Amino acid sequence: MGLMIPYKGEGFYETRVAGLKRRLPIVKVSEDTWIASNAGLVLGDVEFIEAAASSVANLIKPYEPDIVVTAEAKALALAYEVARRLGHDRFVVARKSVKAYMGEVLVEQVKSITTHKPQILVLTKEDAELVRGKRVCVFDDVVSTGGTVRALENLVRRAGGQIACKAAVWLEGPWCLDMGIIHLAKLPVFKRL
Repeated sequence: MGLMIPYKGEGFYETRVAGLKRRLPIVKVSEDTWIASNAGLVLGDVEFIEAAASSVANLIKPYEPDIVVTAEAKALALAYEVARRLGHDRFVVARKSVKAYMGEVLVEQVKSITTHKPQILVLTKEDAELVRGKRVCVFDDVVSTGGTVRALENLVRRAGGQIACKAAVWLEGPWCLDMGIIHLAKLPVFKRL
């Protein structure tokens, strides 16, 4: 898997991750593209979050990251659990908007397969200081086009951090297969042919 396959009207896609089998609903993201949506798993399935995070943490531990950096919002529970299992007392979240209380910020633009317009990722000055001089694991729940991972890498480097590794639960589609991302499983992208 991890490729594009013809969409034939399927309602669900079955995935196996960390010894667990789950059914993901297939949702339309553009006129001719569908993906298996993981939102229900990564935003509320405690058993899944714990098992997937444990597996990811075991895979990235040899890279000796000092801190995990993720994007808001779907990967938050996973990133928390990965950081906890690595023995970290903090993880950093790149926010998707600038808030009045943030003060100085670093901003990167990003476009993902599930958004129709470019968005931004934001690191506060305080979060940038947590990253500065550290070995960083850039983490996301799923990597498809790689846009979010590249934006996170840029933020980490601009903040003075070093990329120790990149990790995700899933790689999705053919675009990210050569990005060196540690992952647990692959998801197809469904296309109308």
